[in-house]
Amino acid sequence: MAAVSFQSVSKTYPPSRAQRAHGNPGLRALEDVSFDIEEGEFFGLLGPNGAGKTTLISILAGLSRPTSGHVSVHGFDVQTHFADARRQLGIVPQELVFDPFFNVRETLRLQSGYFGIARNDDWIDELLASLGLADKADANMRQLSGGMKRRVLVAQALVHKPQVIVLDEPTAGVDVELRQTLWQFVARLNREGSTVLLTTHYLEEAEALCNRIAMLKRGRVVALDRTSELLKSAASNVLRFKTDAELPWELARHARITGRIVQLPAQNALEVEQLLSNLRQAGVPVEDVEMRKADLEDVFIDLMAGEQTPLEVAR
Repeated sequence: MAAVSFQSVSKTYPPSRAQRAHGNPGLRALEDVSFDIEEGEFFGLLGPNGAGKTTLISILAGLSRPTSGHVSVHGFDVQTHFADARRQLGIVPQELVFDPFFNVRETLRLQSGYFGIARNDDWIDELLASLGLADKADANMRQLSGGMKRRVLVAQALVHKPQVIVLDEPTAGVDVELRQTLWQFVARLNREGSTVLLTTHYLEEAEALCNRIAMLKRGRVVALDRTSELLKSAASNVLRFKTDAELPWELARHARITGRIVQLPAQNALEVEQLLSNLRQAGVPVEDVEMRKADLEDVFIDLMAGEQTPLEVAR
C-alpha cells in the first residue's frame, strides 16, 4: 500500500462575480494529477511559483477539497476518513503560524493534546534537543527569531510521531545552521521508516535528499522519475564562465545567467569548442572557464521552458 496516493486530482477555483461577467471559467490550479509515494520514500515535489504544489498539499491536509479525484494516506481517504488520515500526517507549512500566549514546551504539549497524546515529554525533549531548541523550551513564542519559530513548526509537525512528514518550503529564508540541523534530523527519521514529502525551491536540497521527484507545471505533472534518471536526461555537461559583457541573443536564450556567471549546456567537447568560438567572434571576454556535470536545476529549467504536454517518465 502506498503511503500517499494522488488519483486524478483536479482543482478549479470558481471565478469571482466580475470574472463570471466576462466569461472567465475560473482558475484551474491542478489538472489530473496522479502519482503514489511509497512507504519510506524521500519524495520531492517541485515546480515554479503557481504550479499547484501548495494546492496539492492543502488537499492532502484536508484544508481544501479537490474538484475531482481522490487522495489517501495509508489507505485512508483524506475527505471521508479525515481523522484517520490526519493522524498519519505531520505537516510543516510555509507560513510562520504560532500562538503568542504559550512558551515552546507548552506549544508542543498543546499540539500533542490535539492528537490525544498525554505524557509526551520524553519525545518533546528529544525534539527540542534534535532541533536546537532545548535552551528555548521556556521562551515565549513571541520572543523567538523567525528561524527559531520555524524550528518549533517542525517540532509541532513531528510531536505525534506521524508516519508521513510533509515539508512545504521548510528552509525558505532560514540560516545554514537550521538547514543542516533540520536535514540531519529528517534524514534520520526517514532512515527509521518515515515517509517524507518535500517541496522546495532549493533544488540542490532536492537533488541531495530525494530518491524520486515529481515536477509540476501549471497544475500538471511534467516529470515523474527517480532523481538519478532525471539527471541522466539532462545535457551531459555545462560550460560555466564569468563575463561582464552581454551575450548575443542566440547564446543568451540557452544560458542560465546569475550576475557575472553564465552557464551553457554542452553535450560534448565539440560543442564546447563551438561555444567558445562563438563567444570570441561576438567579442565576449570570458574568465574562470570550467566544465561541470548537469544538475537538477538544469533539468528543471529545461522542463519548465519546454512544451506544456506532460512528460510521463517511467516510474
